Amino acid sequence: MSGDNPPADHVVSDESETGVPIEENIKSRSTWLRLVFMIVFYVLASLASAVGSVVVVLGFLWVLFTGEKNRQLQQAGQVIAAYIYEIIRYLTFNTDDKPFPFGNDLPGSKTAESD
Repeated sequence: MSGDNPPADHVVSDESETGVPIEENIKSRSTWLRLVFMIVFYVLASLASAVGSVVVVLGFLWVLFTGEKNRQLQQAGQVIAAYIYEIIRYLTFNTDDKPFPFGNDLPGSKTAESD
């Protein structure tokens, strides 16, 4: 056996790439608080997805019976999609900015003056 390769049961250090011990990560209040927010945002994403499903069905029925798209349903769908996107970004650690209602405004909630 070569001296350059450690044995298969070799234990890797408890430190991550940044050099912070695992115990500090486990005891970190901010890590556990993030978990609480992640659970809340997961529930909100599930609710938003259910509302989005209703918007999809209503939009289809509107087109089926009138032959035209409903602008309000399109806008509602866009807001719901953007909101779920923001939540997914937070849940996957792509951003630390908390989505609505704990941080940013609801996407599309700002009124556009150009309409």
